[in-house]
Amino acid sequence: MADTAGVTITWLGHAAFLLEAGDTRVLVDPFLTGNPTATVTAEEVDPTVILITHAHNDHVGDALAISKRTGAKIIATNELGVYLGKQGADAVGANIGGTVAFEGGTVKFVAAVHTSAFDDGTEFVAPGAAAGLVVRLAGKTVYLAGDTALFGDMALIGTEGLDVAIVPIGGHYTMDPSDAVLAVGLLHPVVAIPCHFNTFPMIEQDADVFATNVSAGTDAVPVVLVPGESHIV
Repeated sequence: MADTAGVTITWLGHAAFLLEAGDTRVLVDPFLTGNPTATVTAEEVDPTVILITHAHNDHVGDALAISKRTGAKIIATNELGVYLGKQGADAVGANIGGTVAFEGGTVKFVAAVHTSAFDDGTEFVAPGAAAGLVVRLAGKTVYLAGDTALFGDMALIGTEGLDVAIVPIGGHYTMDPSDAVLAVGLLHPVVAIPCHFNTFPMIEQDADVFATNVSAGTDAVPVVLVPGESHIV
């Protein structure tokens, strides 16, 4: 159960997170089925809203099935939102710079440097932009970078007043730990949480090294979670 005095952030594995505050349950990038690090199944989550950073399958994951089962609205980038809506989800498409309200909070879509398209088994569909998410909930601001490379305008995202920055460190498809430390330096969060690592062999990384370098080189407090573990902010 979420701590009503703050936001409980639970890492569900890979890039999937659950943010809880009071009765609001925000599920982000719910790749659960087929995720070897997932700590829950798609049938066990009960979100009030689902947020998706971009259209890759390891981020869209089980969003459609969860939305249909629970009635949770999906808020995603525009092309992905339109695609999921056509598949029967209650979906809202937004775009970079836009802010969408949901019950209990808001999400602002910000830039990410990455590709985005969903593989439906026969072809790539729903091409569009990748995004990061600035989620405001219970008086806290949480930035989920999604999949991204390091880019200088993270300094602008840092002006949002971030309590938490959740950044990928896996390399290969996203920033590696060295670039992620530089990102934290631009973002100036109170807390930095790594994700998108050790799910598959090609993104194996030592998160403790990331944490050590964040402590040495930035003003953020690193928090390394294991899948299933929570941090309250």
